[in-house]
Amino acid sequence: MLTYPSDMTPTPEIPRPSQLWKQLSSERRLQAAAAFWQDEHAGAEQAEAAAAIAQRIKFRVKSVVAMSDEKRTRHLASLPSVPELVAARLLVAYHLTHQRPMMATFLSALGIPHEDGVLADDDLQAPAPAALQSAVAALAASYPPEDVSLYLSTLTWQDPETWRALADLPETRPHLQHS
Repeated sequence: MLTYPSDMTPTPEIPRPSQLWKQLSSERRLQAAAAFWQDEHAGAEQAEAAAAIAQRIKFRVKSVVAMSDEKRTRHLASLPSVPELVAARLLVAYHLTHQRPMMATFLSALGIPHEDGVLADDDLQAPAPAALQSAVAALAASYPPEDVSLYLSTLTWQDPETWRALADLPETRPHLQHS
């Protein structure tokens, strides 16, 4: 299901990246934050994260940037909330660093060309709903529900046009399965 805000942009009825970040365990937050600081494509988001950390601990941004990766990682992981774009990048960095096998399993199950879980082609068409259900079932049979849910939610937010049908699957929202 999708909702359409006033600007008519489709928004999945799953938690936003910042909400997903808040739901992560402290261990996963540390893993995501460490991967985030190593992400060479996250310069803008890293600057925004450094500013958020500086504001939280009442330091200058320059001082946060000069911190060791380990300190910045701990500070970022302990933030109660992060800006939406930072949260989205944290989730992507986490998956690229720690969940490649799961990503590869999913894309292979869909027959989508990839290199170790990363799409080989940027021009991806939305998979058929039946193919998605089958691929999600393969993930659910092999990986913990919270990992599957986080991955599917991240995919949906990263590219709602391609992955919008994932929002309708119960594996994307395991917290609703027992309601």
